[in-house]
Amino acid sequence: MSDTELEKLTRASLTNTACAMLEMGKSWVPPMEESLKLVVDSEGEEQFLSAARSSSGVILLAPHIGNWEIFGFHLCDKLKSTWLYQPPKFELLDKLITKTRSRAGIEMTPTNRAGVSNLLGALKRGEVVGILPDQIPSPEGGQFTPFFGEPALTMTLVSKLIQKTQAKVFCGFAKRLSDAKGYKVIVKEAKSDIYSKDINKSLIALNKTIENTILISVEQYSWEYKRFRKRPDGSRFYD
Repeated sequence: MSDTELEKLTRASLTNTACAMLEMGKSWVPPMEESLKLVVDSEGEEQFLSAARSSSGVILLAPHIGNWEIFGFHLCDKLKSTWLYQPPKFELLDKLITKTRSRAGIEMTPTNRAGVSNLLGALKRGEVVGILPDQIPSPEGGQFTPFFGEPALTMTLVSKLIQKTQAKVFCGFAKRLSDAKGYKVIVKEAKSDIYSKDINKSLIALNKTIENTILISVEQYSWEYKRFRKRPDGSRFYD
């Protein structure tokens, strides 16, 4: 990109970051039926629902792009789902998050051994589990894998859950539409290599799946999240 194009993209990215912060209220506070009305279009939803209604279980990947709250609410409406989340340090905020998300029938489970066990159990029952796949895992729960050409500590959890179940994997987001017209939910099945028993192939496919999702609307990804703060050689990526 030229400097002019990069500046334009940067401004659009910052605008969308501000939007994402301001939208938390209308994602969490209104009655669920009001939040669900914000979705005015969708793509790939029928394929996802077909898999979700089977007995194989589904892993739904929700990267930090667009409005991931609305994305999960919409796709999991009337479905039994369990979502993995990182509990915040502040207890009141934790209670707010679990209360507001649970009003959609979503069960929240923390990022610990018990939480992972809950995910595995849900998949074996043929249910949906939701995971934010671009979060930085603990060193023992991740492996460095290319993400947009840079090594990024990538969670191995998704790949391990796949090998222990017959779950299908989908990835997507709720795209913010122009002129405040609402959102378009876009969801697609992950790249086929994500099902590989070779952990390296599976992780490469995981990150490639996330990349392809981001490329649909680059400016709506949360680039402020320091995805590359962990480096294989311990060096600094960010100033």
